[in-house]
Amino acid sequence: MARRSFPLLRELTKSSSSSSSSASPFSLISRSVTYMPRPGDGAPRAVTLIPGDGIGPLVTNAVEQVMDAMHAPVYFEKYEVRGDMKRVPQEVLDSIRKNKVCLKGGLRTPVGGGVSSLNVQLRKELDLYASLVNCFNLQGLPTRHENVDIVVIRENTEGEYSGLEHEVVPGVVESLKVITKFCSERIAKYAFEYAYLNNRKKVTAVHKANIMKLADGLFLESCREVATKYPGIKYNEIIVDNCCMQLVSKPEQFDVMVTPNLYGNLVANTAAGIAGGTGFMPGGNVGADHAVFEQGASAGNVGKENVVEQKKANPVALLLSSAMMLRHLQFPSFADRLETAVKRVIAEGKCPTKDLGGNSTTQEVVDAVIANLD
Repeated sequence: MARRSFPLLRELTKSSSSSSSSASPFSLISRSVTYMPRPGDGAPRAVTLIPGDGIGPLVTNAVEQVMDAMHAPVYFEKYEVRGDMKRVPQEVLDSIRKNKVCLKGGLRTPVGGGVSSLNVQLRKELDLYASLVNCFNLQGLPTRHENVDIVVIRENTEGEYSGLEHEVVPGVVESLKVITKFCSERIAKYAFEYAYLNNRKKVTAVHKANIMKLADGLFLESCREVATKYPGIKYNEIIVDNCCMQLVSKPEQFDVMVTPNLYGNLVANTAAGIAGGTGFMPGGNVGADHAVFEQGASAGNVGKENVVEQKKANPVALLLSSAMMLRHLQFPSFADRLETAVKRVIAEGKCPTKDLGGNSTTQEVVDAVIANLD
């Protein structure tokens, strides 16, 4: 079969060369190869899908429609999970462990009471130790600051989220903050490796070691040790309260930020608001074996009831998160197509949703993105 194809190949080459001599030099377009596929790369990948609460089903359905329109090599295994459940169902955890990748909408966490957060449960069960939120300016999205491109990398498994609380005596509650050398070094290595692989110039460690000298002191000590192994990347430190002030006044000074658990949540949501809003910023939670992609900033990921009823949720954050997912699955061309289409819709000012002062529905945004797919 291979031998018979050589004469055919020569004929095609001969005919194309003869026709090209008479054709205009502008009629032939050469395309550079940026990615060499390996055998099996195009095989469809299973992804666990958790629509979640509130606007979750709306925005996850938006992703499903766009993936279908792109003919992306993924298919979804959908599971209904609600934030008021006591635990993440075992079948859902089994599915994520099997597929290695999950896409989820927001899960509502009850305030107070004895119900623990299913988001935290997922991170701990799957050891998703790194939360990554990318906050950046988008053309066509009005903001007070320009040149914002911040990546917040947050330790995801310990700190104030350890869930170690108890009532000592009536009226007195003790809550433990746990910081370990292992987890601090692990997140610091992830941040510096991310910066190195993505041509980032600086890593900033966010802390409160002036007050929590042992806990945050250990975190800083770990970051400093890892920083010595990356001499080409600038390293600095900033106290969390000063960090928040600097974020709202000069956000362009930050590049990659590495933080303990609680500070990272606050910093990521602040940076998202500065860069254009939580409805636009993508993110994911990554471990050694599994990854869960969702809206980057937790604020507004469930949405208000009137937005759900009117079906006017902004799907951009989860669409961009799904592009991150495609890149994670080694489908970079599909990720590029999706990101380009989304950015084109925003740049042209098409279909502004309620959070941008517009009145467009989720479906109208989806239709615009699909229309702009190359």
